[in-house]
Amino acid sequence: MAVVTNAEQTRRTGRFGRARDRMLVVAGAVLATVLVWVIGEPLLGHDLVVVSPGQPAMDLGLAEIAFVALASSLLGWAALAILERVTTRALTIWTIAALVVLAVSFLPFAGVETSGGSKVVLALTHIAVAAVLIPGLRRSAG
Repeated sequence: MAVVTNAEQTRRTGRFGRARDRMLVVAGAVLATVLVWVIGEPLLGHDLVVVSPGQPAMDLGLAEIAFVALASSLLGWAALAILERVTTRALTIWTIAALVVLAVSFLPFAGVETSGGSKVVLALTHIAVAAVLIPGLRRSAG
């Protein structure tokens, strides 16, 4: 069985193949997040309502969860694409940045009022995006 390197894969699939692969990764990240919400919110009975200081209560429904997953995934893709154009260390820089963004994404949990179950479900949505997006976009890098 022959091992195919990223450079060989890029030559074979071209730019559109890479974009297709990355679109699939983004779709997978959104789907993973939606699955976490579907299991965590209605089936476990955790209503995803968060209250930030000075703000009205916000119900995080499926649309909100999917939108945030999509937006963050597209931003991650864009950041990787920009880095690939400006540096040869794009993959290393992007991976470190993605892990830092994941870590920082947990900070708001300390300042919101919600149930423990809701915090767990929300944390799992962050992890789901990262678990699909980081290895998926790394694999698509050229």
